[in-house]
Amino acid sequence: MKLIRFGEEGKERPGILVGEKRYDVSSIVTDYNESFFENNGLEQLKAAIENGTSFPEVANDVRLGSPVARPSKIICIGLNYVDHCHETNAPIPTEPIIFFKSTTSLCGPNDNLVIPKGSEKTDWEVELAFVVGKKASYVEEAEALDYVAGYALLNDYSERAFQIEMGGQWAKGKGCDTFAPLGPVLATQDEITDVNNLKMWLTVNGKTFQNSNTSNLVFKIPFLVHYLSQFMTLLPGDIISTGTPPGVGLGIKPDPIYVKAGDVIELGIEGLGSSKQLAVAYSK
Repeated sequence: MKLIRFGEEGKERPGILVGEKRYDVSSIVTDYNESFFENNGLEQLKAAIENGTSFPEVANDVRLGSPVARPSKIICIGLNYVDHCHETNAPIPTEPIIFFKSTTSLCGPNDNLVIPKGSEKTDWEVELAFVVGKKASYVEEAEALDYVAGYALLNDYSERAFQIEMGGQWAKGKGCDTFAPLGPVLATQDEITDVNNLKMWLTVNGKTFQNSNTSNLVFKIPFLVHYLSQFMTLLPGDIISTGTPPGVGLGIKPDPIYVKAGDVIELGIEGLGSSKQLAVAYSK
């Protein structure tokens, strides 16, 4: 299945994408949230579809929201592509680098990117994210995929001055509003043949900056589930973003390039669709 949420910001309803058509499943699903994943909502929805339950169609011009309602956590992995380490002059990590994005940074895949007040170094990062399907604590790596509900496209926007130059943790440059557009879909595992071999790309104003493949991940998803669950309980609906490949603005030589108002950022991952954000300046 490919799950979507649609409608006005803050009033999204759950749906599914079948081919190119969208359907409203709010008659049997309240929302794609912690309760849905925890209480076997995926299995129940799948059974309803297989039993021929009829759902109303949703127009293609209706806004898409994040395919997951606000989770308890958005966890990100830093420097998880070897070439990205090289372009940022960072050592290849021997253990995953973990940081958090605020849940208020989550937004729809095609919502505007709001450049934060005072920002001069807003950057892009195409990433493969996965969503936790059930409560996970001290999970063995061999069993880790049993805890994954599905996969999604995420742009891990970063304000590099806030992140790097202002001291403290990375989180202050990662959690700004609109800094985590997710989707368009959450694809369940059966929709993806090989999550370790997916093409991924990102363009700014039509120029390609990132062009890679999930095969280049340093730490794969099963290990990440195992590793993270040693330090914290992962709850159903939590989002984990697995890192970005080379081609971020910070790494461009000789002079970095950053997002400015009016820029259009487009990105995609094979099997997970694409998203598009227009950058706008912050205003009250």
